[in-house]
Formats: sequence, C-alpha cells, structure tokens
Amino acid sequence: MARQLSFAESEFSKGIKKSRKGAFLEIMDKVVPWLAICNVISEFYAKVPEKAGRHPYPLETMLRIHLMQHWFNLSDPAMESELYDSMSMRKFAKLGSLSAPTPDETTILNFRHLLEAHELSAQIFNVINDYLEKNGVKVSNGTIVDATIISAPSSTKNSTKSRDPEMHSTKKGNQYYFGEKVHLGVDGDSGAIHSVAVTAANVSDIEMMDEMIREDDEYAGGDSGYRGIEKRSRHHNVKFMISMMRGKRKKFKGTVIDKIEKMKSAVRSVVEFPFRIIKVQFNYRKVRYKGLRKNAEAIYMKCALANLYQFRKLLFSRA
Repeated sequence: MARQLSFAESEFSKGIKKSRKGAFLEIMDKVVPWLAICNVISEFYAKVPEKAGRHPYPLETMLRIHLMQHWFNLSDPAMESELYDSMSMRKFAKLGSLSAPTPDETTILNFRHLLEAHELSAQIFNVINDYLEKNGVKVSNGTIVDATIISAPSSTKNSTKSRDPEMHSTKKGNQYYFGEKVHLGVDGDSGAIHSVAVTAANVSDIEMMDEMIREDDEYAGGDSGYRGIEKRSRHHNVKFMISMMRGKRKKFKGTVIDKIEKMKSAVRSVVEFPFRIIKVQFNYRKVRYKGLRKNAEAIYMKCALANLYQFRKLLFSRA
C-alpha cells in the first residue's frame, strides 16, 4: 500500500506557488555542470560495496547538499534540519519523500572533509571556469585585483582560551579587524573570478597582486592599496592602472586627471560584483571553520559558485 502524502508534500507536489528559495534552486539546478564536478570527486568518493554493506548516498545528492550549504551559509546541523523542513531543498537534493533516508549532520560533515582532504574545491573552481568559457563567457587580456576581510571570532572565551593562531588583526581606516583576507583576480571584461588566494588579514594587498595576474595579461588594475606595484611586480609587460588615493585626488577635482581616475574606477568596479555575491547573496561575512586551509577550501567553492551565479542567465538560456 502506497504511503499517504503529508499535507506539506501534497501542497508542494501541486506546485501552487514557488518560494524564492525554490525558484533559485530550480535555476541553479539547470546551470551547474553536475557531471563534470562529480567526475572530479568520484575517484575519492566511497564506492558501492560489492557484497552486503551500507550503501553510500549518491555522490550527486551529497554534492547538491554541499552546494546548498554554501548558497545559504548553513552549518552541518542546520543543513540537516533544512532537509527535513524544506521540501524545495529535498527536491533539489533528490532525496524523495520525507520517509526516505536523509543524510545526518555527520554524513554532511564527512563529505566536506573529503573535499578538504584532497583539496578538490580548487579543482572544481577550475572545472567551472572551463565550463563558463565553453558556454560563451569571454576572457579578456586584463585583470582587476581586490581584497576583502572576512572576520573571525576574536573572543578568547572558549575551551582553549585562545583565538585562531592562523588569523591576525589588521587596521583599516580607524578600525581594527581580526580574521582572514580574501584576494581575488577577476577578468577585466567579464568579471569572472580566475584567481583566488586566502591569507591572514595582516598580509598587505600588494604582496598578493602578482599571484592574481595571469601570465598573458596586458593590463592590471587595483585601488590605491596597490600603489608601487610597478616597481615590485615580476610582470614587466603588464600596464598597471592603480587608482590615486582619495585625499590626493581631491586636489585634481574637475581636471583631466580627475576624469582619468573616474575611468579607472569604472573599470575597477567589475571586481566589486563577486564580493557582493559572496558577502551579501551567500551571506558569508564571518569564517565558519578554524585555520586558513579549511576556510580557503570554502572560499574556492564560494568563488566557483559566485561565477555560476554571475552568469546564470546566460547558462540558463543555453541549458
């Protein structure tokens, strides 16, 4: 005898009205290259036992759950709860009805640890960038570089009576921040992220600029934090477009120099969109894990998903 659907399942199956979450997941379901990403992970994922034994959850199901954690900034326990509470998330994860087996928080954590152990997020980031290029995202010959601080808990009221030793403090303006710094290099034309680095917050922006520039770039832009890079860079054929400090720029208001600085700012603004997606759309403003390595894995995945989100309309039209 077939199981009777619950009220929530019945209403969901009728498709009376889609929630914003459900509509978002429906779009992302069409634009994520599931097969290509699964191929990166499959070598390391648990195999179905030949004899009697517990079967692992399908790889794609665990991947879908992992991506939802990044999109909605959910911890492992919170993700498990959402899989019971949200029918749109269950549908996206291909878990079936509420009576079907559901991954618990330990299973979700173990999948994340698998990606971290083999540093697969960076590989997935590269696979997604290749996928974008094949689907019409044009690559230019220039890079715009910027960095942002992601806060970490600064309190010592914990079991070890200490803060994360890999995070550090830095002063920005008149305020101190404690955490990590995310450095991004984005394509000067499309705005797609192509280079990522994660350091402690006290590492200066200019130290990481060379790492963000591609070997075939002809120009590179950045804000006033990158002043002096022309003398320090190993990329001698790159033309640098570094913005002037605000205080100095005020002296040239209304002049040709001011107009040039406005043009630099317009070109440089392309790097702000990925940061907005990561910090606002994905609500990632504070680190979730301890240590730079784990958080770097999370950042690579968020950058890959930010690229997909940026070009979701283009990818959806080609799906």
